[in-house]
Amino acid sequence: MDAICQDLAAEHAALDAVVADIDEERWTVQTPADGWDVKDTIVHLIQADVAARIAVSDAEAFEEAKSKMAAGKGLGVFGTSEGKSGEEILSWWRDERQQMLDLFLARGPRERIPWFGPDMSTLSFATARLMETWSHGQDIADTVGEPWPATDRIKHVCHIGFTTRGWSYIVRGMDFPGGDVRVELTAPSGALWKWGPDDASDIITGSAEEWALVATQRRHPSTTQLSATGPLAEEWLSIAQAFAGGPTLPAEDRV
Repeated sequence: MDAICQDLAAEHAALDAVVADIDEERWTVQTPADGWDVKDTIVHLIQADVAARIAVSDAEAFEEAKSKMAAGKGLGVFGTSEGKSGEEILSWWRDERQQMLDLFLARGPRERIPWFGPDMSTLSFATARLMETWSHGQDIADTVGEPWPATDRIKHVCHIGFTTRGWSYIVRGMDFPGGDVRVELTAPSGALWKWGPDDASDIITGSAEEWALVATQRRHPSTTQLSATGPLAEEWLSIAQAFAGGPTLPAEDRV
């Protein structure tokens, strides 16, 4: 838990640096995520962090909040941006994310946490929070024109991308073809990361950053240098989706 929480805290800090000095006007610029401006995006992260804090600390209260959501009240049950400036949103996020991290660190990695879908281990939960922070951070960096350099922390995102191959089919109502696909990625540090059997004939290779961007639907596969060999690899690369929710695919002109 120490290691994943350190990486999650570092991801928080990286995104914090992107928004810390932007003016109020840029807080309201629309991101590539349809209907969300920068403020909406940070508030979405906050709401998920608040929900995580409640789920970890008071499962009964979380189930009550989840019921309110099911009744049509939306994520607003975990707080809203109404009447808040960008600076106030940033302060709110800093407070909530630290509370969440403190609670994660106080738990064992295999302890279960209730969530909106199946419950998750603390370790998986923290990893999912990192993936969401990183991917929404890309949206914001793209929007405000700030750099978003890749680090080896994206290995967590790449791993989720690999383990959700089956989900990429389920979410689209497609039959899962089975079979093995190997993924070999070059890390930002230059290391080689591998998933899947060494003898698999289907393989996806390329940049770890580009795989993470494709798996989180931040880049269309056609805009990357990723290579897919074999029909299983080609099909998976075309639909890879590492997160829950409805099926999506970014526009080919998103850069």
